[in-house]
Amino acid sequence: MTRIIPALGLLLFAFGCANPNDIAERAGQWETALNAGDMDALVDLYTDDARLMAPNIETLEGHDGVRNGFGPMIEAGMTASLQTSHISISNRFGHRVGTYELRDGDDVVDKGKFVETWIADSDGTWRISNDIYNSDMPVIPPHEPKRERKRKGMGHPHVMILHEVEDGEHWLNAWRGEDSRHALFKANGAKHVHTFQHPEDPNLTGLVVALEDMEALQAMLDSDEGQAAAAEDGVDMASMQVLMEVK
Repeated sequence: MTRIIPALGLLLFAFGCANPNDIAERAGQWETALNAGDMDALVDLYTDDARLMAPNIETLEGHDGVRNGFGPMIEAGMTASLQTSHISISNRFGHRVGTYELRDGDDVVDKGKFVETWIADSDGTWRISNDIYNSDMPVIPPHEPKRERKRKGMGHPHVMILHEVEDGEHWLNAWRGEDSRHALFKANGAKHVHTFQHPEDPNLTGLVVALEDMEALQAMLDSDEGQAAAAEDGVDMASMQVLMEVK
């Protein structure tokens, strides 16, 4: 009994004195991590069995799910701004409600609202256990004309580039970090780029590119700079296929 009472006192101290500012501080770290492209710091803000419930896709689970959910945003260089409207805590459980805005450069590509549930570790460290968010932006039917999609702020036409490479991991590394191929493509007609790799054949890779200027992108790919980049990344140019988005 004498051992149980001090232990109970520690638990009461750890969780009974928690306040909303504890979660608000951790939430600020989330925004900082995403905007800095620090995936490891972002993942550390989630529990091992966290659930990410984003719009239009199935639930993603665990740290791998967090990486798969937010990795494309980080790779595309997107940034987020979050506003908290409410935080509440009961013992070691809490939740936060608010709104978000997702940007690609100066362009707002999505905005909406979110609900997060948080849980405190035994040492009092708060982590997200459930992350649910959905968009306020209108859903545009796929048959709607491109000009109407642009009027409503719904992105850019896309092109898919498929190819084989000598070494899939080497190719992927060229798309990671600050001075990556994302910067080259963005400077030459690409709004943002998503990278893909076949799960059973890592040397079968591809890109989905949101276009601002197809002519500029094609000129870069045909240029000495573009050809040198492809050779450095181990791209087999003979295997390349380009698929255009069809409206």
